[in-house]
Amino acid sequence: MTSVAVYSYTYSVTYVADNILKSFKDIIRLSGLDPTNLVQDWDSKMLALKTWLTSGHLEKVVLEVFDPVTDKLVGRWDIDVVYGAAGDGSFWTDTEQITYHIRKAGLWPSQAAYCLLMHNKPGRPDVPGWGPAKYRSTEGFTRHSLGSTIEHNGLGGSAAYWRKIA
Repeated sequence: MTSVAVYSYTYSVTYVADNILKSFKDIIRLSGLDPTNLVQDWDSKMLALKTWLTSGHLEKVVLEVFDPVTDKLVGRWDIDVVYGAAGDGSFWTDTEQITYHIRKAGLWPSQAAYCLLMHNKPGRPDVPGWGPAKYRSTEGFTRHSLGSTIEHNGLGGSAAYWRKIA
C-alpha cells in the first residue's frame, strides 16, 4: 500500500512540475516573447521544482517580466502551489483559462526580458544553481487570480497574473 502512495505522489510531482513549466512556456510565447531563456537549463528547473514539490517546501513559482534597461517590472505571473487539496485522482491543466487571461493581459514589449523565481519555505533542501533571489516591486500593479489551473491527485497550482493599474 505504501509503495502505491509513494508512486502516486511521485507521479503527481512530475505531472505538476512539468505542467508548471509548460504553462510558463505558453505564457511567454503567447505574450510575444522568445521562450529560449526558459527552455535553457530545463533540467535544472525541473530538478528544483521536483525537489521542492517532493519536500513540500515550494510555495510559489514566479515569472517576472521586466525592462532590461530600467530593471522595472513589466508584468508577472505566479503559480501558487497547493498541497493536499481534496483531489479525486484526476489530473488536468486548464490551458484555455491561461490562454484567455494572456490575451486579456496583452502582449509585453518585444525587448522585455524575464526570469523564473521559486519561492520556498525556510529549510528547503539545496538544489545546485538555485539560491535566494530578490523580487521586483509590484507597486502600481494589481493581482488577478485565475484559481486552480493545474491538478493531480491533490497536488496542484493556482495561477495569477499582475497587470499595471490603469
